[in-house]
Amino acid sequence: MDIDGDGEARKVQVRFVTKLQQSYKVQQASISIPANLTRFDLSILVNNLLLTANEDWTREPFDFLIDGELVRLSLEEFLLAKGISAEKVLEIEYIKAVAPRKQEEPSLHDDWVSALDGSSDGYILTGCYDGFGRIWKAGGICTHVLDGHSAPVTSVCNLMPKADSIADQVVATGSKDRTLRLWKFDEEDPIDQPKKITSVKILRGHTSAVQSISGKLSGDMVCSGSWDCTINLWNTSANDNDDSVSVKKRKKGGQDEESLSEGEALTTLVGHTQCVSSVVWAQHETIYSGSWDHSIRRWDVETGKDSFNMSCGKAINCLSIGGESSALIAAGGSDPVLRVWDPRKPGTLSPIFQFSSHNSWISSCKWHDKSWYHLVSASFDGKVMLWDLRTAWPLAVIDTHGDKVLCADWWKGDSVISGGADSKLCISSGVPVL
Repeated sequence: MDIDGDGEARKVQVRFVTKLQQSYKVQQASISIPANLTRFDLSILVNNLLLTANEDWTREPFDFLIDGELVRLSLEEFLLAKGISAEKVLEIEYIKAVAPRKQEEPSLHDDWVSALDGSSDGYILTGCYDGFGRIWKAGGICTHVLDGHSAPVTSVCNLMPKADSIADQVVATGSKDRTLRLWKFDEEDPIDQPKKITSVKILRGHTSAVQSISGKLSGDMVCSGSWDCTINLWNTSANDNDDSVSVKKRKKGGQDEESLSEGEALTTLVGHTQCVSSVVWAQHETIYSGSWDHSIRRWDVETGKDSFNMSCGKAINCLSIGGESSALIAAGGSDPVLRVWDPRKPGTLSPIFQFSSHNSWISSCKWHDKSWYHLVSASFDGKVMLWDLRTAWPLAVIDTHGDKVLCADWWKGDSVISGGADSKLCISSGVPVL
């Protein structure tokens, strides 16, 4: 049929399909529906169909895909925009709408929350402008305070423990005091009150503030980007004799604190001309970096050379590697646009996606580690946004912060965590990405 006719009479034949579990499936017989239905109308319709088959069904929001693209217009507008014929039965796939179901109580800090890492399901690691790192359990419980830096903590990361024991958690922090520190803790320590711990190793070598750190997947090395325009590579072993010396910390209360090892950089990668704002140790021998010099580079760890150098036209604040085959580069910086590149495409350095719903600089972005489509961004506009590559509109806008958002990540696969200048760690949970 032709959907250009009278609006009152326009109908389209559709069949709803899904890859969700059996309880979410409706009968696959085709039905006739008005062509002017929006995705909200379609969600109501599918819920009604499910309720007809199961009176105990609990309504929930759905999103809809036609030919692999999320529907964000009315059916009629979508078909016209994509040149899809309405003469045949239209197959519409429905999926769970990706948006938080719950906002947890925020975890309060004493200053700006400048960094966080949600890669461990058991805890959240944060860095703060008060100079401390912190370990948080769900429910806003701080279990450990990492005490040692003399200036704001700007970056944090979990390092994979060499053993499966939860008693051997190792994390790294970077600071404006120009150092990195390594910390060990037992995840099962009593949590009656936060336990203050000291670092097991301090890494010195940068001549200016450390802005970003990232661990090798094996956990035995970490890299750091600095305002001194360099990237340093470090060994994370606390007892490695090749790059470590034992030092005594300054006296406190007339007594020496416990000794800790001090490490020097194994390698320095040189090429950026301004602050290295973001580093990602993506694969065994590959590091990506973003800089205020407007470039994104890919480094070969073995040779120390950059094998890929792309000018983006904007100062880069954040970088994340993920998406299809973990090959896509997402980056944000000194404008409101989140951009995605595919470096596998020869002959062009143009972004393959651009998302423009923020209205200030983008401070953080992160791919979901189990989805080719989903990523999160944070901005100085105070908002966190969830994105799907299959539509140009944000899936959800999280507006829980009262000031600039400085960092964001995924946690446990179904939560978004964020920290900001309002001194809060916020957790938005129940996000059905998978």
